[in-house]
Amino acid sequence: MADGFAVLKTARMRQLRGISAGALMLALAMPGAAFAQAAQIPATPATGTPPHTDPSPAQAAVAPAESANQPADPAAATAPLGQDGAAADIIVTGFRRSLDAALNVKRESVAAVDAIVAEDIAKFPDQNLAESLQRIPGISIQRDAGEGRAITVRGLGAQFTRVRVNGMETVATSTDGASANRDRAFDFNVFASELFNSIVVHKTAEASLDEGSLGAVVDLNTGNPLGGKKGVTLVGSTQASYNDLSKNWGPRLAGLLSYKNEAGTFGASVSAAYSKTNNLEMGNTTTRWAQGRFDSVDGVPCFYSSNTSSTRVANSGGFYRPSAACTQAALAFHPRIPRYGEIRHDRERLGITGSVQFAPSDATKISVDALYSRFKEDREEKWGEVLLRSNERSIDVLNPKYDDKGNMIAATLNDAYVRTEHYLRRSQTEFYQIGASWDQNVTDRFRFTAMGGISQSDATIPLETTFVFDNRSAQNYRYDYSNARSPVLSFGTSMTDPSLFQLAEIRDRPSDTVNKFRNAQLRTEWDVTEGFQIKAGAVYRRFSFDTKGFTRDAVVCPSAGKDAVLGTITCSASNQFGAGAVYGFPATGLSESFTLGKAGQPAGTTTTWLIPNLGASAAYTGLYNRALTPDAGNIRSVIEAVKGGYLEFDVKGDLLGLRYAANGGVRYVHTDQTSTGLSSGTPVTVNRNYDDWLPALNVALFPTESIILRGAISKVITRPTLGNLTPGGSIDGFNYRITFGNPNLNPFRATSYDLAAEWYFAPQSLLSVAVFKKQVDSFPVSQTTTGTFASTGLPTSIIPPSSPARANPEGQVWTINSVTNGTGASLKGIELSFQAALRFLPGFLKNFGVIANTTLIDSTATYTVAGPTVNDCVRPSNPAAACTFGPNVAARRTATLFGLSKRAWNGTLYYEDARFSARGSVSYRGPYIDANSGTGNVFEGYNSTVNVDASIRYKITPNVEVSLEGTNLTDVYRDRYTDLDANRIYEYNHFGRTVLIGARFKM
Repeated sequence: MADGFAVLKTARMRQLRGISAGALMLALAMPGAAFAQAAQIPATPATGTPPHTDPSPAQAAVAPAESANQPADPAAATAPLGQDGAAADIIVTGFRRSLDAALNVKRESVAAVDAIVAEDIAKFPDQNLAESLQRIPGISIQRDAGEGRAITVRGLGAQFTRVRVNGMETVATSTDGASANRDRAFDFNVFASELFNSIVVHKTAEASLDEGSLGAVVDLNTGNPLGGKKGVTLVGSTQASYNDLSKNWGPRLAGLLSYKNEAGTFGASVSAAYSKTNNLEMGNTTTRWAQGRFDSVDGVPCFYSSNTSSTRVANSGGFYRPSAACTQAALAFHPRIPRYGEIRHDRERLGITGSVQFAPSDATKISVDALYSRFKEDREEKWGEVLLRSNERSIDVLNPKYDDKGNMIAATLNDAYVRTEHYLRRSQTEFYQIGASWDQNVTDRFRFTAMGGISQSDATIPLETTFVFDNRSAQNYRYDYSNARSPVLSFGTSMTDPSLFQLAEIRDRPSDTVNKFRNAQLRTEWDVTEGFQIKAGAVYRRFSFDTKGFTRDAVVCPSAGKDAVLGTITCSASNQFGAGAVYGFPATGLSESFTLGKAGQPAGTTTTWLIPNLGASAAYTGLYNRALTPDAGNIRSVIEAVKGGYLEFDVKGDLLGLRYAANGGVRYVHTDQTSTGLSSGTPVTVNRNYDDWLPALNVALFPTESIILRGAISKVITRPTLGNLTPGGSIDGFNYRITFGNPNLNPFRATSYDLAAEWYFAPQSLLSVAVFKKQVDSFPVSQTTTGTFASTGLPTSIIPPSSPARANPEGQVWTINSVTNGTGASLKGIELSFQAALRFLPGFLKNFGVIANTTLIDSTATYTVAGPTVNDCVRPSNPAAACTFGPNVAARRTATLFGLSKRAWNGTLYYEDARFSARGSVSYRGPYIDANSGTGNVFEGYNSTVNVDASIRYKITPNVEVSLEGTNLTDVYRDRYTDLDANRIYEYNHFGRTVLIGARFKM
């Protein structure tokens, strides 16, 4: 084991970078060769985090042993602890080996870190990196289309987490979800989990660690071929995935080719992963709830020809007259767009990594790493709905039913605005990164690492098309939300007769979002004396964000009886609908039939309706020949150039018989920021700069060889949200909402405190507790007012053409949001973690193990919100004038930080012997708010979820393994709500269970 000692000794003088290529080989094929367990090396005080490209504790822990006489049975290879708490010489393989490697990374760091190595990533049934990360204490994920997309660390959302790939900060932006990510958040679903062989999460700051995170810095690491075994290695895996909701199969393939010469001076590797799925999402949505004044309620008219007249005015215009029935209906919340539907997610993910390393001597290593990923998705939606939104004035309400939270949960509607939609978005994200590093030992005591590289994420949406059928005078529509998550939605008018529908709206909204990084760093280390090291470095980083959006939206016939030309087609009062009923083209010949599947709908719900045929409608209307119109709210850019450096002192030794290790220092960064956007249609650019001094201190104490006490304090920052930095405003013409940016926002600045105790009581075992607090000193907050559109000074030309506000900009009061520098927020919490190999149990039970963790968090932040209106009739000074609907009431509200779940936990039970292994995992995330809402609702977010995954594997030979895996085994529904107090249903969808059958091999 001399080589193992030498490698680990070197590792403690180098920075964590990743796991060896051999680790990825094991993850892909689980070969029978045994691996050296990290716990067999007696624990020594942590020394901190040194230059990134040399072997780390994690690399040493998982580097393949080249001895041929190691036992293959992990169950038989374990041994009891010695008196000092360290293990005797033991050998483990498989999942247990990965647990040892991950714990060794945690144990060897002075700062608070957690890690996953290749066994966890590539062998647990995770569809992407976000799902792998949720196994780590303190991390929760947000899912989209059934897959993990973004992470929350200790209650702080995705925008507060910085991500580095092979040591360089970057951003990966996908177009998944209902909208593209146009912010700092990192979309982990862009990458296949098989491409990476370690993930390290830094939960406390260090002067030598890149700034920009209030939550965590996440390191994603690809190949390190010089850490692998000599010669050529070829590894492959193949899987078939099946989703029980879509009934579709899809392939998932991965492979690795690696070479290391006999001298150990040259290594190269290439890996690839490919997957394709075609899954469904089904359920219902309301697109929020709203208040509004109806035409009549239970036969009581609500509008008259004047304030004193007894002449009713139906459907439009007139003077509103309060009454008990009309007022109750107007002030109650009703679903804006109640609907059931289906969303198809057709996805293809391709990833390729390459690494070349050259080490001509023990003092020199040169590495070049490259990563390419392509994530493609077609998202197709089919809906049957009623637009109460902005159309309440024409609707007669019968038999309304109210609950005790002020909601109209059931009603029958006449003259309802029935609509069916067919939507298709084609999107692609291409990510690439190339970086190089040079590690050089100048003397026995002085060394440096120089590194640099570029990365780019290009998220393109060449097509985002919606076609809409309307029947704007439908009768006997009934909705019933008595069972809020499974409402009855019943259409009284035929939904399959094309003569009742007109093609009324068309939309296309292509866009492109590009993020680019340029990185350069120099890191140096000087071993001044035994136990005292000085680190210093310089950094340059240039980040650019550029997004461009356009529309081809059109309301087909803006007004009945008036000619309007779209392409080469004219709609007029003389067509088949007759005068006064023209608002689109005849649906005959442009439709197709849709039948809803298992969306959780109860009996009585209409499940078959006509929707526009995309191809026929596009050809008929000439949609793609229409000129593109700039989408002012989505044309903006931000450039940030960061220059800085750090100085850090690392010490270790004994104080009164107590061993300790610590690092302390300061990081300085100067940020130059340029923000560009459209204000009233005119480009505006704002330049600014600011400086930050960020001190950090981490201390680790070692009362015994198996117990570590940690403490940390630091100043941290996260730069402002990209959308909030845009000069000018963006318009939501459907919700009558305007949002203004503020390019002079300060960063989120906070002081972070952390205390932890860890007990490594056995191999693959840990009991730990950590308490943490973040005092956020500056926190951008939104301010909400109400007013007319004219009061904003914005031109009506920037209102989206297909929105109700375009035709009637002053049809209702606008909600006007702006962002300013606030006074801050606070967050505090506790993490509890336990994992153990149950070696003390008799017989086969000793092959079991358990991993569990929980995070409990509380936080407070103050927001300005726009609550419900309390008045259905506000008269101007002239008593003869018509009264307006009362504005939303602005208020200050205290709540948690966005994206923060107060409770989260994960649990895994595993079994592993020489041939057979099995794992089951349960992940819980408590409810959380994630945004300010609209239409009078106070916040919106998600209710709690529980996800269950499992994996079974069997080794046929030492080099061939078969597997059966399953994700989302309980087919949990995603439960999104609007309004924190009323918890009104926003959407309630499910995605089905996914089963993967596969095999792995090694040659």
